[in-house]
Amino acid sequence: MMLVAVGWSFRNTPLALRERLAFDEASVGQALVELNARYGCEAVILSTCNRVEFYLARAADPVSLDAGLIGEFLAEWHRLPAAELLPLLYQHSREGAVGHLFRVASSLDSLIVGEAQIAGQVKRAYEFAQRCGSVGPVLHTLFQYAARVAGRVRSETGICHGRVSVSSAAVDYVRQVFDHFHDKTVLVIGAGKMGELTLRHLRQLRPRRILVTNRSPEKAVAVAGGCGGTAVAWEQLDDAIARADIILSTTGAPEPVVSLERYQKARAGRGGGPVVILDIAVPRDFDPRIHDGDRTCLFNIDDLKRTRAQTLKDRLKHLAPAEAIVAEEQRKFLKDWSRRRNAPVIARLTEELEAKRRAVLQQLMAKLNGKLTDGDRALIEGAFRLLQNQFLHGPIAALAEEAHEGGSHTLLEALRRLFRLED
Repeated sequence: MMLVAVGWSFRNTPLALRERLAFDEASVGQALVELNARYGCEAVILSTCNRVEFYLARAADPVSLDAGLIGEFLAEWHRLPAAELLPLLYQHSREGAVGHLFRVASSLDSLIVGEAQIAGQVKRAYEFAQRCGSVGPVLHTLFQYAARVAGRVRSETGICHGRVSVSSAAVDYVRQVFDHFHDKTVLVIGAGKMGELTLRHLRQLRPRRILVTNRSPEKAVAVAGGCGGTAVAWEQLDDAIARADIILSTTGAPEPVVSLERYQKARAGRGGGPVVILDIAVPRDFDPRIHDGDRTCLFNIDDLKRTRAQTLKDRLKHLAPAEAIVAEEQRKFLKDWSRRRNAPVIARLTEELEAKRRAVLQQLMAKLNGKLTDGDRALIEGAFRLLQNQFLHGPIAALAEEAHEGGSHTLLEALRRLFRLED
């Protein structure tokens, strides 16, 4: 089996260059066809914002492709200088390529360890290559295994637990205060990109009402239209604050928009439950003294970042068990592939020895006809069968050991030639 992974990732390739190396769907399809035609190999291309990787394989070829050729192919494809790409590429061959794909699919090699998106990206890359006809027996088996490994890592370790984006961490804070949201009103102040990402997470809680206000009425209407909310005039901000249970603020104001006095006045007429304020603006929109830890819980961007950092720290505790799963599945894949590769030769060798054993035994029994009891016959037949099994044990065990040690099937070829075996 020839199997190689060649790639460029966030670990050593700048974002500006990764952007130039990226493939869209149309160009991936064309590149897969060209790889198959040029190198006669199976191919899958994984292209994400953090990596571009080629997985290439041949079922019956022990000689690996030169990674430099793939670097030159990519440079040619994107019209870039090969000298710019070749020093940055990394490569993994055979068992190393297996382990690398399993780590990638399980998000152990991600910018954010435990991210959920990469398993789906790997799956889609494989399925697209399948549709393009560039996947054969090696990559089909390999990527099926990779999906299973990713599933085991997610279900058997805590490496994917917790939120690691500021916007999703904000929702975790909200969930700590409220246990239901069907009667809650969300107020969005401002219309920054971070605010829209956070609002997307808040919408999943299905609040009763979303209010949006902005100094620009047009932006307020646009954001409200995108989230099924209602635009509120900037002049009615105090009234909106009074009605809100959850406030998301993300303006670009150079100084606080809501002072302690203004907030207390706006909320004076409201009784009842607590209020959660997510102030993710820099500089802050709300006076920090508004937080009282009782009726009003105010969280700023630093609070959310601390939660993110703690989540990442907790995930790393699960790294060793996840790596152990990857190593176990890597061994299983190599053993399984070796069995598939060796099975026809082992079966043919067994058939050959079985036929020879029967022929010799038949001649012997013919010569000793009438001189042996049934017990003698059974004993002789058993001895011949035991000799055959002992003879087979050595080659079969050696083939398994060669595969385990990452050999290139030299023993398999030797057996074919020594015993004149045909596939």
